[in-house]
Amino acid sequence: MSKVPTRMKLLQIESPGHAAWKNGPVPVPGAGEVLVRVLGVSTCPHWDLHILGGQPMFPGMKLEYPYLPGQPGHEAVGDVAALGPGVTRLRVGDRVVAWRDTGKPRHGFYAQFNNFHEDDLLTAPATLAPAELASLELAMCVEVSFQQLAALGGKLGRIGLSGLGPAGLVAVQLARAHGAKEVVAFDPVPERRALALELGAHRALAPDATAWPASRKLHALDHAIDLTGVPAAIEFLMDRTRRAVTLFGVLREEVRFSTRHLFGPGLILSGYGEHNRVAAETALRLIQEGRLRLGPLITQTLPFTRYAEGVERLRQKRAIKILFDPWA
Repeated sequence: MSKVPTRMKLLQIESPGHAAWKNGPVPVPGAGEVLVRVLGVSTCPHWDLHILGGQPMFPGMKLEYPYLPGQPGHEAVGDVAALGPGVTRLRVGDRVVAWRDTGKPRHGFYAQFNNFHEDDLLTAPATLAPAELASLELAMCVEVSFQQLAALGGKLGRIGLSGLGPAGLVAVQLARAHGAKEVVAFDPVPERRALALELGAHRALAPDATAWPASRKLHALDHAIDLTGVPAAIEFLMDRTRRAVTLFGVLREEVRFSTRHLFGPGLILSGYGEHNRVAAETALRLIQEGRLRLGPLITQTLPFTRYAEGVERLRQKRAIKILFDPWA
């Protein structure tokens, strides 16, 4: 590992719609932290779209500009460049991938270097390209929803997935890896349905009530995961699922649970669980086994000088994810 420089480039969203790729000092790792030389960062579309667009990610969240340097970048892969005091598990030169963002105010990975606590990093094979690893944190998040269903016991059976953005395309692959008998994916965008089929969905359909009439008995799904946070999409699943619908997407409006969901048997509507290392390790193992492919989610690789352009592609649904190369 070469000598760590004292200066670097980093991204900062200075005001809604405006992001600058600017100079700054390379941070010094604190207790329990390592300095990561960032090799690639993938967009988390909702975060990028909201923060660059001047809207808080969660209802009631305080949003101030200029935004924290390097944020909202959190899906990242890189090499350990330096160790802070008390680091015991990682070594300089290790390839690492972020699996958890604690949510505490701190600098983010939209930078050439970033400090991160060693507990929030997993070591990964250097043979895997950044595109195959950067979105591990997303895969961990989606795996938590499968943990929620697993806690109910029994087999997944026929599972429905609503929304084929990045999380939905990860969910398609995790459903297959966890032994689903049939994976039925719903999304209005034809190109995303086609990619879902390539990644293992048995069927990929528009969320059309005529094509799939509402029934919790005839041809129903056994379980479902909503990855949109949109009440209409959630209720579409609820009206077609026998046992349980678990929610992954960020919910901003109320969802109607009515008498038709109460019997036959009663439908379980499940919230989200806790981010955890087991979910991250499961996702990483599946990546290494070739059963979870994150590379196909990356539509394009761009330098950070084209950050606003990349986010605009996300907004127009012309990209699923963008991978940013901080050294390009």
